[in-house]
Amino acid sequence: MKIQPLADRVLILPAAAEEKIGGIIIPDTAKEKPLRGKVVSTGKGTKDEEMILKEGDEVLYGKYAGTELEFDGEKYLMMRQSDVLAVLEK
Repeated sequence: MKIQPLADRVLILPAAAEEKIGGIIIPDTAKEKPLRGKVVSTGKGTKDEEMILKEGDEVLYGKYAGTELEFDGEKYLMMRQSDVLAVLEK
């Protein structure tokens, strides 16, 4: 089974948060929400906004962007393409 976003939405797999800093283990409640992730799936866009993002893109997004969802034990973010701030190029 696969999640297929509609319209101008993208499904993002957030990068893992830092577990340890200098030997100090950080509890889940104190971890910063990651601000980068990988695009897993995209919608087809709308008539007013074409889909620029594609699967595999590494992106930066706002701290409170998107809606969190869990699917098959994995946590994802669903957000509009306009909530993505930048695409990271290597």
